[in-house]
Amino acid sequence: MNIIKRLFRIGKAEAHSAIDSLENPIKMTEQGIREMKEQLDQSIHALAQVKALSIRRKNEKEALINQSEDYQNKAMLLVQKGIKEEMPIEEADRLAKEALKKKEQSLQDAQIADNERQKLESDVDKMQVNINSLKSTISKWEGELKTLKARVQVSQATQDINKKMTQIDSDSTISMLEKMKDKVIQQEALADAYGHIANASKSIDQEINDAVNTSESRAENELLKLKEQFNNNSQ
Repeated sequence: MNIIKRLFRIGKAEAHSAIDSLENPIKMTEQGIREMKEQLDQSIHALAQVKALSIRRKNEKEALINQSEDYQNKAMLLVQKGIKEEMPIEEADRLAKEALKKKEQSLQDAQIADNERQKLESDVDKMQVNINSLKSTISKWEGELKTLKARVQVSQATQDINKKMTQIDSDSTISMLEKMKDKVIQQEALADAYGHIANASKSIDQEINDAVNTSESRAENELLKLKEQFNNNSQ
């Protein structure tokens, strides 16, 4: 029994070690999931900012194109005024040239804004792919975490059952069962003995009653005979 108890202690230590080895990955996985969720929140926030910049650049591009068209219209109007001598032609030409320069600058700025918009939209697409991948990874590891927790519960339940089984002293249990068996046999024998005694007592009483009944019957017969003799003598 000492050897068995020693083996049980060793097994118990190994079981605890196994449980700990499962609990550590659970804690690590939970921490990893928390960190990934924090990273996901940061990535979504950054994505929103980049999208906002992309929309801003798009609006700037459209505004600059409208501005360039406005300068084009102003240049044409200035040229017309110079031709119609509504203003000095030299002044009209000078202002028309300045308007055309502004137009060209607006177009260049619009092109720069559009290039930046395209770059930002490309960044948005890449960030969205990374975010989707991160969401998928988080979902995967949340499933793994559930599996790990279930394994720990099964291991703990198995450990508890095995612990209870190993704590049962087979020798003492068998001895106790043998004693109970002997006690039951003794009780059954005692019950049979009382039954025989009861039957024996009942038989004796029956014999007495039978004997009494026989004497009464004979007495009745004798009485009848006497009465018959008396009647005969009287006649």
